[in-house]
Amino acid sequence: MTLHNRRSEKRILTMILAGGQGERLYPLTMDRAKPAVPFGGIYRIIDFALSNCLNSGLRKIVVLTQYKSFSLDKHLRLGWNIFNDELGEYIERVPPQQRISDQWYLGTADAVYQNIYTLEKEQPEMVLILGGDHVYKMDYQNMVHSHLQNGADITIPCIEIPREEGRRFGVVEVDTDNRIIGFQEKPANPKPMPANPKSALISMGIYLFNTTTLVKAIISDAKQSTAHDFGKNIIPDMIQTKRVYAHPFVDEETQRAKYWRDIGTLDAYWEANMDLLQVSPVFNLYDERWPIRTYLEQYPPAKTVFHETCEGGRTGTILDSIVAGGCIISGAKVERSVLSPDVRIDSHSEIYDSIIMESVRIGKNVKIRKAIIDKSVTIPDNMDIGFDREKDSTNFTVTENGIVVVRKEMPLL
Repeated sequence: MTLHNRRSEKRILTMILAGGQGERLYPLTMDRAKPAVPFGGIYRIIDFALSNCLNSGLRKIVVLTQYKSFSLDKHLRLGWNIFNDELGEYIERVPPQQRISDQWYLGTADAVYQNIYTLEKEQPEMVLILGGDHVYKMDYQNMVHSHLQNGADITIPCIEIPREEGRRFGVVEVDTDNRIIGFQEKPANPKPMPANPKSALISMGIYLFNTTTLVKAIISDAKQSTAHDFGKNIIPDMIQTKRVYAHPFVDEETQRAKYWRDIGTLDAYWEANMDLLQVSPVFNLYDERWPIRTYLEQYPPAKTVFHETCEGGRTGTILDSIVAGGCIISGAKVERSVLSPDVRIDSHSEIYDSIIMESVRIGKNVKIRKAIIDKSVTIPDNMDIGFDREKDSTNFTVTENGIVVVRKEMPLL
């Protein structure tokens, strides 16, 4: 890291927006905020943004919480209480302070506006605004370098995706210098990239602002009747008057888009977990150069038991799966699945293409396929999930792509 970047660490305040309800992830968000939803066996979604900050040397972090934040607060307290106040490092959880109004956060821009006191107190030169609900690895210092080099007022990381998927995001148009000259929030007909008509360039929902620019923008927005949202209001309004640049999120060697997932829907959440199970996953959790930090309770190692002849009946196998500590696979079969800590699976049961969260108990002769089983569910003997859509729909949430979701602590008879 250069001296220039070491200096930039101390003048950047990071604000993580972690107050969203995550309605499209319901029932996983029934009792928890979206950033606190478990992911990849042992992580919470917010761990990826926080680990990016830690690995990028950014250690002044404010997490803006709001909706059902108990689980998130507990996770941050237990897993992320690692910064030293004496060195000017911190991670602070900030619920709505109602310093300016008696309302909850009305939008992403309003969340920052309601915490303008923090900006006045810290007086950073730049503010990095992150979402707490994306899965990716990014060295934010590269973006800071581009921001300074371009003399930008705002820098927005952008990634190329299939054009039809652009309807869910803010679609960006850039000139040859990557200066943003157009921005459409969730357009019905996303504008294609000139060099690749099948693709669209989208905002990743990350914003690096010069502090003075940010403060003026959110104060002005607060006086107007808007959605008080960065993508819908702030960014489109600033393109004509400010230096707004895109920061391409690509591999420096291949120039291909890096891994980034907005897991805002149940189907996207399931797919992102399944991505981890590939033989050579694009998103590598085992990269020692970029560790992903989390909080782990003390569990014994995972183990399998029972392997008998076909005549004896019981056999235990695990293929292409992630299995966390404390799991016991007892004469069962697990394929292409993600198991969180302390899962028990009994004899003759079969689990395929599924996400099984912490402390789930699965009885004998159970068959599960393409399902998400939330924490502390006990599945009785001889039950099938994921094989009869009509039957599943009467008892559980079933997504458009047929993923069956069993809510946390749901009693099953």
